[in-house]
Amino acid sequence: MDDMQPQHPETSHPFSSVPIEITISVGKARPLIGDLLKMGKDTVLPLDKRVDDPVELYVGDRLIARGELEEIEGDSSGQLAVRLTEVADLRDGL
Repeated sequence: MDDMQPQHPETSHPFSSVPIEITISVGKARPLIGDLLKMGKDTVLPLDKRVDDPVELYVGDRLIARGELEEIEGDSSGQLAVRLTEVADLRDGL
């Protein structure tokens, strides 16, 4: 993602108040089909990432940012969040 740069929301854009779903990818698993068929409760499925590796944020299949998982403190304690470390230049193509 060479085009990652900090961006500021464009509040004057006509779509700026339309909600959008962002998928956060923490990793991928590649079990054998035989292992997949044996899975049950308490099965541990190893991912291709480590706990401290960055997560990737997608809109559809487009990578829009990378970040780090963290826990929200205060009233929402225990809830996961993502602190962005890289953001794509989303103005291109809009």
